[in-house]
Amino acid sequence: MAENSILGVFYLNLCLFITFVFIFLHGHCLSYPLKQGGPYNSFTVSSFRYSKTELKPYEWRYIKVDLPPWFSSMSLALESDVDLDPESIKHVPTRKLPMICLREGSPPLPDVHNTSLTVLDPISNGSFGNIQQGLQNAELCYPLQKNMSVILTNEQISPGVWYWGLFNGIGPTRTQSKMINRGTGYSFSGNVSVEGCANPTLWGQYCNRTVDLLSCDDSYNLTENLSDAKLFNQTEDNVVFCRNSGGNYCHGGGIEPKIYSLDVVGIAEQLTVMATNVRLNKTTSSNGTRNGTGITLMCYARLGAIPLASLHDYSANISEDPLVIRSPKVGRWYIAVHLVNLWNETGGVEDISVKVCYSLDWLVLQCPVEKAGSNCAWNRYTLQTVLRKNPSNPFEAYYKPLSEKVLSDSADFPLEPLLSNSSYDGKLHVAWTYFLLDIPYGGAGGNLHVRLTSDTKVNYEIYAKYGGLPSLDSWDYFYANTTGSSNDSMFFKLYDSDDQTVSFYILYARSGTWSFGLRNLNPGDSASKNQTIMTISLERCPRKCSSPHGACQSVVDASGLSFYSYCSCDRNHGGFDCSVEIVSHQGHILQSIALIASNAAALLPAYWSLHQKAFAEWVLFMSSGISSGLYHACDVGTWCPLPFRSYLTVYGFLALVCGGSEHFSIPFRY
Repeated sequence: MAENSILGVFYLNLCLFITFVFIFLHGHCLSYPLKQGGPYNSFTVSSFRYSKTELKPYEWRYIKVDLPPWFSSMSLALESDVDLDPESIKHVPTRKLPMICLREGSPPLPDVHNTSLTVLDPISNGSFGNIQQGLQNAELCYPLQKNMSVILTNEQISPGVWYWGLFNGIGPTRTQSKMINRGTGYSFSGNVSVEGCANPTLWGQYCNRTVDLLSCDDSYNLTENLSDAKLFNQTEDNVVFCRNSGGNYCHGGGIEPKIYSLDVVGIAEQLTVMATNVRLNKTTSSNGTRNGTGITLMCYARLGAIPLASLHDYSANISEDPLVIRSPKVGRWYIAVHLVNLWNETGGVEDISVKVCYSLDWLVLQCPVEKAGSNCAWNRYTLQTVLRKNPSNPFEAYYKPLSEKVLSDSADFPLEPLLSNSSYDGKLHVAWTYFLLDIPYGGAGGNLHVRLTSDTKVNYEIYAKYGGLPSLDSWDYFYANTTGSSNDSMFFKLYDSDDQTVSFYILYARSGTWSFGLRNLNPGDSASKNQTIMTISLERCPRKCSSPHGACQSVVDASGLSFYSYCSCDRNHGGFDCSVEIVSHQGHILQSIALIASNAAALLPAYWSLHQKAFAEWVLFMSSGISSGLYHACDVGTWCPLPFRSYLTVYGFLALVCGGSEHFSIPFRY
């Protein structure tokens, strides 16, 4: 027994030893490496399932989706009972057409202007292939289909907050109050999921592309290169000048471009990317040199997404001149370097061993906190958020400058003490003054209101930009004069425009940092003669819904995670701000008279019943006529002494009485 026990232990140890050796030698068979393009490079960041929801006529819902910086794709799958084929869609008026819209940063508003990018073709993945500037200042709208599925990748859209909007009809009547919503409703259900890359250095829909994060080399001589960059006499405190710590990069022709990323973390005046020491890695037989003369390195830059040769924000041949981005927006910039003309350098002979090497440098020009401009000569002010106490609205605020030059605590502040000194701008003396403000994360459903009032004449042009400083070449919205502004933009609404007053709204402004630049063309005259008051505020509804024509309502989106506000108008007005008169006062009177007077038709049978001494019938005819008249008076908003459902109860009672009578029948109108 003891011998068998010893042998058993021996054989057990031998088996364990053999198993260990097998695993050690063939361990790669038991491991699961990440496959590029495979399912293991990505993971599900979030997934929301929206249960069946009914949209009655003129109703709408918003779906908010958060895309993190490492997301790879966003997919939307919807099922609805909408039954419209592509041919019939063209004949359905927009006020009855089910629509789905997409916007970046804030909820879409498809009926503000007629300039929405409404496409009557069915939605598909290819519908979003040509998005170049994002949808911050625009939106895309498509007819809703019975079944639809869309996948948007990080090569098409940028990280951040995106909103899907589902509308059962668009137009001014969408916000008009109605006693009865006449039309066809529909229901929908869907799923929204977001996929992300498991490694932050991977990118693409399948997370199969490598991105190199640019970082600074501490040994790089900053002072030595400042003089070569011609940075308008800036000092080391104003610039970030870096050479990548990864050293030289080399790549040959016929392969994918090199992708890099760098972060602009604050308001900057300029971002410059340049290639230095461009050369071949070996001597070519055609010219016997390694200097790489004639090689073209095309550089493409894009904010928030990988740039392509056909889809980018900026481009330049960095082997000859640097890529210069003035007033870059805050965020992550992606840079793609494409190699061109290597075939000419090798004398037309294909040599896969020949590669182009270069060093990549970049420069970020930033001014001190209170200064701005290419030479940091103009004033810049950070505006403080002052909350307004209004229990009926979730978030409203006004902004005032943090400066000792202005001591007022009110929402209005004078401009003249804050203006910059003039400088020569090529043809004339101008002065720019910048104001920076922040909209909190949950305030994206509000509207930015900017107002200027002058005792003589407004001598300023106003430029607004999200995430960076505005300029004449780069802005999101602007107002120059009574004839030049962004009033045709989807989310810019100009209300007052004359010599002494300017008032406009940026509708559903996205959360984050906004910059306003005031350009003064006559800085010497305005400071001494004019007095201009400026007001910047965040309001839930524009113009208080043209009170008394409407009231501001605040609700949550379909996810229940964020607020947005809208105007609920009376029965005569509509539009996003209740400023559209749908039924005129005279038309309302004529409509009321026609509907109410039509019930006088009950007098003839009532008179005949009374003449025949049929008193029961006379009571029914008279009561039905009077009830119908009161119903229509309440329906059109003329006079409503009882709740609307009370009239339906009266009609039901009369129908029951008439149904039990064998002597007569009375037609009822509903």
